[in-house]
Amino acid sequence: MSTDSFFSALTRFRHRVLPASWEAKLNTPKGLLAAFCVVHLVFLVFALTISLHGEAFSDTFIYREWTSAGFRDENLSSGPSPWVYPILALIPMAIAGLAGPGPFFFLWVVMITVLDGVAIAKLTGWGRRREAIPAAWWWLVFVFIMGWLGFARVDGFTAPIVLIALAYGVSNPFIASTLLSVATWMKVWPAAVLLSLFTVVKERTRVVAAGILTSAVVIALAAAVGALPKLLNFLTQQGDRGMQLEATFTTPWLWLSVLHVGDARMYMNTDINSVQVDGPGTPFMSQLMQPLLVLAALVVAALIFWALHNGKRSGGADRTELLLAGSLTMATAFVVFNKVGSPQFMVWLAPAVAVGLVHSRREWRVPAAMLIAIAVATYFIYPLFYDALSHNNPWMALVLTVRNALLVVLFCWSVRRLYLLGKKTTANEPAGVGKEI
Repeated sequence: MSTDSFFSALTRFRHRVLPASWEAKLNTPKGLLAAFCVVHLVFLVFALTISLHGEAFSDTFIYREWTSAGFRDENLSSGPSPWVYPILALIPMAIAGLAGPGPFFFLWVVMITVLDGVAIAKLTGWGRRREAIPAAWWWLVFVFIMGWLGFARVDGFTAPIVLIALAYGVSNPFIASTLLSVATWMKVWPAAVLLSLFTVVKERTRVVAAGILTSAVVIALAAAVGALPKLLNFLTQQGDRGMQLEATFTTPWLWLSVLHVGDARMYMNTDINSVQVDGPGTPFMSQLMQPLLVLAALVVAALIFWALHNGKRSGGADRTELLLAGSLTMATAFVVFNKVGSPQFMVWLAPAVAVGLVHSRREWRVPAAMLIAIAVATYFIYPLFYDALSHNNPWMALVLTVRNALLVVLFCWSVRRLYLLGKKTTANEPAGVGKEI
């Protein structure tokens, strides 16, 4: 079945399930707003219920403990240090903890809800861009499927910020770079998108200037609170960790553990609250992953640069499409070539796809469909059946293997897309090239 036939079949199925009148109403600003409220109300009500019982959820337990300890390692009895994150990640934690530990989780979800709202508003031009509404719907569906993997982790803050930055894109590289720099000082992965932005835009000095100014503010903030010695701790805190269970390159050892081959085993690394896999060759692979990730990032950056300049020679390059394709390729590389495979990493891939659907829906429907499948598989892995997976359940190992294979396919699609943009063979040029989204 061809790609067109597959998506035509999906459209026909949607028409059978959803009455035409409903579909028309849902594809309006009011319909989108109603959907946004329903989706986020589900998480807000759950967060309020949990908070009223004085509890938190998932990683917010750790964040709340860090806040209560004043982000000081000596006040913690065990577990990871708060400085595994860049310093700006501690700001939303501190805000959520202003009213004490009780409402921490609820306030955390409220802040992410606000950011999601701003991201959707920017994506759709505050409802004025009707053609962007399907892309916003896709983002809502993805957010809902991923669930607490976005709402209970720092990644839930960075993803909408990156989406907003990509929506500004090449039309305003200074704002885009500023937002991406802020997000990078919360969690490192937005640096992948920042590198793509630097490679693609004409005004690279604006990208650099925004990054320098943002970093200068961050350094001043760290000095003001006496945290300057710990400012770069996040670069070294996780360097000696092993191969995490869900990581793509861990898949062979995952099956060795499931099949009880040799000494392969799963174990909990309590220092970083992560399940890892140990077996023959894993120490070497763990050491190899860091340079492999750096190499992959450099190769992708070189491919973006080649696509830009080769495309210009053959009739002009679509810098916005290059930014989006490059961002997805780089973010996927950060996931595939990473020895840490936490399930929330899938959130990193969504911003480029959401903005891509606005820019060229036909081209971006393939990664959009793949990412929904990846999200569904990830939801089965965590939170539904993670305990079974970590106890060598073969069915869940198969689900994880399929998920990881889809990630590799998505990476290959992204690389191919960049290549086609450079060759100018079958890559379609959408209308409105280079306009702000």
